[in-house]
Parts: sequence; C-alpha cells; structure tokens
Amino acid sequence: MFIVKVPGVNNKEKISGCRNSGNAVISELKKISLNEAGEKVSINSLDLEEVHVDNSKLKEANELIYKSSLKIFETKPGAVFLGGDHSISHPIVSAFLEYCKNLGKKPCLIVFDSHLDLSEPSDNPNNKEWLRAVIDFGFPAENLAVVGARNFSEKEFIFAKSNFVKIVKMTQLLENLEETCDSIMEFSSGKELYVSIDISIIDLAFVPSVIQPEPGGLTSREFIYLIQRIKKIKHLRGVDIVEINSEADRKKGNLTIKLGAKILSEII
Repeated sequence: MFIVKVPGVNNKEKISGCRNSGNAVISELKKISLNEAGEKVSINSLDLEEVHVDNSKLKEANELIYKSSLKIFETKPGAVFLGGDHSISHPIVSAFLEYCKNLGKKPCLIVFDSHLDLSEPSDNPNNKEWLRAVIDFGFPAENLAVVGARNFSEKEFIFAKSNFVKIVKMTQLLENLEETCDSIMEFSSGKELYVSIDISIIDLAFVPSVIQPEPGGLTSREFIYLIQRIKKIKHLRGVDIVEINSEADRKKGNLTIKLGAKILSEII
C-alpha cells in the first residue's frame, strides 16, 4: 500500500490537534517490526508521500487533494491516506468515484464512524458534512455503508434511509461480529472498494484523543479483527484513517496514535 499523509482540516477549533497526526502515526509505526500476520513492517521500504495543503485556503486545498488522489488511484494499486480530519475524505472519495467512472467500474464505500456525517454540506464540506457532499457529487448511495454510527440527528437518519444508505448498527456488530463482517464483505463484492476509518468507531477507552469522541464503541481488538478481514478483499483500492488528535494524545501516553499505527500495520 502507498501511504499518503494528508494534513487537511476544516475545523478551526481543532486545527492544531489532528493536522500532524499522520507524522505521529508514522513515527509510532517505526516501532512495529511485524504485523499480526507475521509480515514485516519496514518504514524504510514504504512508499510514502505527503499532500502539502494550506488549511487557510480550503477550496485550493480540496482541489489539490482531489487531483493528487486521482493520480494516486490511477497509478498505484492501493493507498492509505492519513489525515487530518474527516473533511479530507470528501475530495479523496470524489477522486475515487471519478477513477471508477473512467474505468467503467462500480464503486463501493464503507465508512467506519460513530457519526453519519450527513449534515447538509457547505461549499467546502467539513467533517460533519463530507459524506452528504460525496453523495451529492454523484456517489451511488446504495453502494455506501456506514458501520457503527451511534450519534446522529433525525434529519441525517431520514436522509440515509430515503437514499438507501446501508447502516450497520453497533448492536448488529456486537451480536455477531464475524457474521456481520461477512455481510460487509459481501456488500463490497464485485466492486472497487474504498474504506474510510474515523477512529471514533472505537470506544474512547481505547482512543481517548479523537476529534469527536463518543462512548459505546468497539474495542480495539474487535476493530482490528474487522480490518484484518477487510484487508483480504481483492478490490480494496484505498483506505483513510482520520480524526486522531495527536496533540491531545501526547498527554495520554499516545494511546490513540499507537492504535492508529497498529491499524496501519495491519492494512499495509
């Protein structure tokens, strides 16, 4: 997997919190020799790049992320994008959709998130609006699944249902994790797959430093199992890991950063 740092943020209150999380995750990745499959994790052999964005110019930043992402999808077999907040997923997934259209392939998007992120979007969608903006851009909502959302508005829920967005509830995950994972994998069958990971999918006991923390999430072990399964999907083309507040995590033993690096090691 090609690794791309995308320090984009569209949340002024947290702008200094997560823009450097990509660097922090990579630094922690250096301490991991092997992933759980016994595969070597060598930082020196990684194909690593950064999209240098100016967060004071959101329109230009989004255009740059879009163009860079489209080129990556066209030239690399797979990529992991390290945010940044969840707003970066708007230009990246839009580029993924364009890539699929150009090849005549069906796109599939699986979002792991404690929120739906379906608020009505502004001109430059933030981390609460990006998914609605992706649908408005033309992503087929019936090929979109949000997994683990547990805090959302009535308007968001109605929009999701009326547009046939698949919602996998936390209760469904916990009742039978293996079976639910099977259904998620079946959902992506025959399509090009992009996976977006808002770290808040995991319970804040394991990720204390996220941009929008929510109680009642998955354990770190449960989520690692999901990622290990999803990694095996043949047509996995892209993944993003977002919403880690690396600045706040320094005071909490870098627990969130360490888990981000662990997840990354299982993907690559």
